[in-house]
Amino acid sequence: MRRPPHPAPAALLLPLALLLAACSGTSSAGTSVGGAGGGTDGKGSLTLNVGDQRGGSEAVLRAAGELDDLTYKIRWSTFTSGPPLLEAVNAKAVDIGAVGNTPPVFAAGAGSKISVIAASHGTAAGEAILVPNGSPLKKPRDLKGRSVAVAQGSSAHFQLIASLEKAGLGFKDIKVKYLQPADALAAFTSGKVDAWAVWDPYTSQVLRAKTGRVLTDGDGVVNGLNFQVAAPGALKDKKKSAAVADYLKRLRRAQDWVHDHPQAWAKVWAKDTGLPYEVAFDAVKRTNGTRVPVAVDKNVVTSEQEIADTFTALKLIPRRIDFGDFVDTRFTGGLPPSTTKPRTYRAPTNGEES
Repeated sequence: MRRPPHPAPAALLLPLALLLAACSGTSSAGTSVGGAGGGTDGKGSLTLNVGDQRGGSEAVLRAAGELDDLTYKIRWSTFTSGPPLLEAVNAKAVDIGAVGNTPPVFAAGAGSKISVIAASHGTAAGEAILVPNGSPLKKPRDLKGRSVAVAQGSSAHFQLIASLEKAGLGFKDIKVKYLQPADALAAFTSGKVDAWAVWDPYTSQVLRAKTGRVLTDGDGVVNGLNFQVAAPGALKDKKKSAAVADYLKRLRRAQDWVHDHPQAWAKVWAKDTGLPYEVAFDAVKRTNGTRVPVAVDKNVVTSEQEIADTFTALKLIPRRIDFGDFVDTRFTGGLPPSTTKPRTYRAPTNGEES
């Protein structure tokens, strides 16, 4: 019988447990989870309803000072993950929100009314298949017949499928366990699954806690894209469309700020999520701080179409979709192509705190 791995240091796993609890339904002052009303920034008669995730757009915009001079209001709603956020976009409860590369595919497959309007490209090193330190598994092909935890419809879901395919395996060659991160963490640390396909900051958390190692990651396997997705109805409103354009510019400046101030952002991210600073900083260097705003171009459509076709072939999406039908390119003028290389971690400038 396989022994469960040694427990992680409590100081590291407890903050992750708190983060997972937050992502599962616990709210804090000024925010709400699951899409209920949240805090509001700015002033003016126009309100832009923005869907967010803990430690996401609101946190980075605030840290970068991009919420200080808004001439319209932003009403924030916090969601557990991308799929429910896109449900709110479809329901016209949210005008715009940030998600990974896979949720838009599932939303499009469900016939949701969404428009992918902006993209960023980062490394996929945080998209990883983790195994316990004492695991006999050495390479992805060793996953044959093994149990793997993954959140259905997440970016990790496709990364798992693509990694298996690269190793000459099919999705049916493993015993998939569809678990959200909170349950997957418990299953992983107790030895109830052989591997866990997940994303940052969970990857960085497990590595920092020394409870697991990376069997393989998504670099060279997945596209490393993240998206801003809007409600088509909001884009038809000229005033809201103008606010969306301004909001996207602020996000792009904030991403530049993250790259130039990784330690400062890690401190904010850690405070917002309950993660240890060291874990947050690891995730910034590995994934979060590498993103560069890019155009929503033909390569984006082709790459996302591949994801959609993969899930359709596995009958995880009920019908074939044309991803290009869910793309709106009006906000991408002047941005570099989506194949632009991600940024690399830059050492702090003189005088920047570590």
